[in-house]
Amino acid sequence: MADIKLRNSGVLSDYGKPYIVAEMGTNHNGNMDKAKKMIDAAKESGCNCVKFQSWTSDTLYSKTVYEANPIAKRMVDRFSLSEKQLWEAAEYCSMVGIDFSSTPYSKQEVDFLVDNCKAPYVKIASMDLNNYPFLHYIAKKMVPIILSTGMADLDEIHKAVNTIYKTGNYQLCLLHCVAEYPPMIETIHLNNINTLRKEFPDCPIGFSDHSKGVEISTAAVALGTCLIEKHLTLDKSAPGWDNKMAMEPDEMRQLVQNCTNVFIAMGTDKRIIAQGELEQRKIIRRSIVAAHDLCAGTILKLEDLDCKRPGTGLLPERLENLIGMCLVRDIKADEMLKEDDVRPFI
Repeated sequence: MADIKLRNSGVLSDYGKPYIVAEMGTNHNGNMDKAKKMIDAAKESGCNCVKFQSWTSDTLYSKTVYEANPIAKRMVDRFSLSEKQLWEAAEYCSMVGIDFSSTPYSKQEVDFLVDNCKAPYVKIASMDLNNYPFLHYIAKKMVPIILSTGMADLDEIHKAVNTIYKTGNYQLCLLHCVAEYPPMIETIHLNNINTLRKEFPDCPIGFSDHSKGVEISTAAVALGTCLIEKHLTLDKSAPGWDNKMAMEPDEMRQLVQNCTNVFIAMGTDKRIIAQGELEQRKIIRRSIVAAHDLCAGTILKLEDLDCKRPGTGLLPERLENLIGMCLVRDIKADEMLKEDDVRPFI
């Protein structure tokens, strides 16, 4: 069973308790007060981590995009957080007791995240899965990596994994991801979690969920995912890129509870009878009783016996052993037979 250790001693492990990441996306709108409220909401919801996006207009798109669409640059700038703001967010996370991380889009952002913020892991976005020089640079930092696999075929994922492994960094978690916002249910293919686990047995597998609602993430936990990443917003109706497909705090709280409950309910593959079931045996299982009034000396036949609740007497599996035995006392209809009520017929 694959697992990796995060820099803060946390562990991501297949079939382990899922590590829940609240993705901030752009829903803070570049406002630190709002970002802190979102951090508070994630903590109160029971999430393990909040994750930001470390981008600027210089590191996300080429200038030609902005020349063709000047509004795009203004939007990216509006939804960006500066290094100072990200540092403030990291410090605030430490204060409230929740992990902080971010997705970098440049080497400078990687350095800041790893060296200054001491993030427990680096998250690599699906868009950079085939950016092999960038993967190599991050992997050389020798920190745990969480890599989303949206839009990628298996060959591309293998190349990405090999690029990271060649640096000697084997602390890698892969996330099944569908890079649609939100995806159609029929495009999610949760069974790809098992495919990734089979193809990459040394990587724990998580799920970056862009679907609406809690049920898909909950199902992923039943498949043994080590991590669930889900977008958080304070208000779905607010303007912005990610708000409509994100979860409000009450929904996130329900997601965390559902994922925790499913993890606990999955239990073990060993057949275990719960203590409550042992008590139920006495109440709802059956015991051998007389089918009608029987006199002492009766040689028991099958039609003389029946099985009824409760299960505190001779068990039904003893029925065949009683056939041909001799009663030693009178027994009324529906009365339970006891071990010493019969003797061999001579």
